[in-house]
Amino acid sequence: MHKEKTKKSQIDWPITLIPFGLILLLAFFLFIYPHESNEYIAKIRFFFGDSLGSLYLMLGLAVFVLSIYLAFSRYGKIVLGGRKEKPKYSFFMWSSMMFTCGLAADILFYSFSEWLMYASNPYILELGSMEEWVSVFSLFHWSFIPWAFYLVLAVAFGFMFHVRRKSRQRYSEACRPVLKDKSDGFIGGLIDLFALFALLAGTATTFSVATPLMATIIQQLFHISISRTAVTILILIITCIIYTYAAIHGFKGIGILSKLCIFLFFGLLIYVLLIGGQLRFIVENGFQSLGKMVQHFISLSTYTDPLRSNSFPQDWTIYYWAYWMVWCIAAPFFIGNISQGRTIKQTILGGYAFGVGSTVLSFVILGNYSLGLQAAGLTDFLAAYTQSGDVYQVILDIVATLPVSPLILILILVCMIAFYATSFDSIAYTAACYSYRKLSPGEKPKNRIVFIWCLLLIVLPIALVFSESSMSNIQSVSIISAFPIGIIMVLMIYSFLKDAKQYIEQEQPDSTDSNSIE
Repeated sequence: MHKEKTKKSQIDWPITLIPFGLILLLAFFLFIYPHESNEYIAKIRFFFGDSLGSLYLMLGLAVFVLSIYLAFSRYGKIVLGGRKEKPKYSFFMWSSMMFTCGLAADILFYSFSEWLMYASNPYILELGSMEEWVSVFSLFHWSFIPWAFYLVLAVAFGFMFHVRRKSRQRYSEACRPVLKDKSDGFIGGLIDLFALFALLAGTATTFSVATPLMATIIQQLFHISISRTAVTILILIITCIIYTYAAIHGFKGIGILSKLCIFLFFGLLIYVLLIGGQLRFIVENGFQSLGKMVQHFISLSTYTDPLRSNSFPQDWTIYYWAYWMVWCIAAPFFIGNISQGRTIKQTILGGYAFGVGSTVLSFVILGNYSLGLQAAGLTDFLAAYTQSGDVYQVILDIVATLPVSPLILILILVCMIAFYATSFDSIAYTAACYSYRKLSPGEKPKNRIVFIWCLLLIVLPIALVFSESSMSNIQSVSIISAFPIGIIMVLMIYSFLKDAKQYIEQEQPDSTDSNSIE
């Protein structure tokens, strides 16, 4: 009895309940006053995205440069654990969990459709032909800088977990080397509240973007006449049941789902590549786009459109950096947790190799398949999108050009559910850890706390679906939430560098096992 009472006292209910209350309040206004709420959100988004948008771009480039420095400097030799500790997971298991926790089902949605959203922007036409540049921006927005956000914070969390062995698994604890005792006070509490609110906002963005595609697939496969909104909510509930089951079973359940997701995902890519009939265009345009992205990386990273002639960075690049930043609450926390026994160099380079590599493959194959059909004049997906504005139906039209398309739709649907489940079980697990004042090394959060967070993760997405928010308003949720997180990220990175430097000076670790990804 006394032990159970002690466990209950470790739960930080204000940290758990205040974000819950704020999300319920926001969901209430989105549901009851959808038009007014969307207008207000759009105004706030304009301030952060347009007036302060350059700060997001500066932070993104700085974090990428820092990731390379960390990998190849003396920091890269630090083992996330004991000096002779071996990796806890095999490279395949580790990279599978890392990839699936860092990307939800929206990778499939955007891989198929992102070039359509760029194609009519004046900036694309200024640079050259649409076919030449749309793939470049898809690769840029989903590769090095986004994964740099993840990996730099992942090694910071990993250092906190496995080297310093901290029992408070929170952002505020990661800032302790700078904040010191203030991490336990008002400032620390505010940091954690911002972090959890951003976490919920990021999950809402992801759910709201991709679940309508799943609903459209179900409507077409089973000829369901009820509205897309109703089907979307049903999908949210089913997905919630799956990731709740996996999260309650801990890393074992997450690992099994991750491996299943990887096999489904790469099976889809191989099918489209070899059977779709666009192999030559996919390979050649993908190779060319990757080269252009690397060649123009600095100019792409620093383009701000100061005259607002096209607002491309405000509409897309800033949104994406904000989108990845709000995901930085959960994904790096989880990656850092599973990276025990790996060096900082291994974690960063392994993350780039598998995380960026797999993401690039998805956009190269799925994006260039439909772009190849468009460029060859075999169909006009762009005209269909411009005329209807229904990107979900256009994706189904793209899939319909593949052999045995109904089976491919089923594969995409199952793959998206698996992606959601593997992303959100790790997020729920992370949020549950946040609910505890302390967790000893190896200790897991209670199932009831995990369950609460599993339910909480779908509240705001359902509200956004009911409010029928546009893509712009969904983007706004991420851009607004990311601004305070950007400030906290800078503080956390500085704290990590300060603490790691002190550790190196005290321990003087050797360079053993620092040069391989395995």
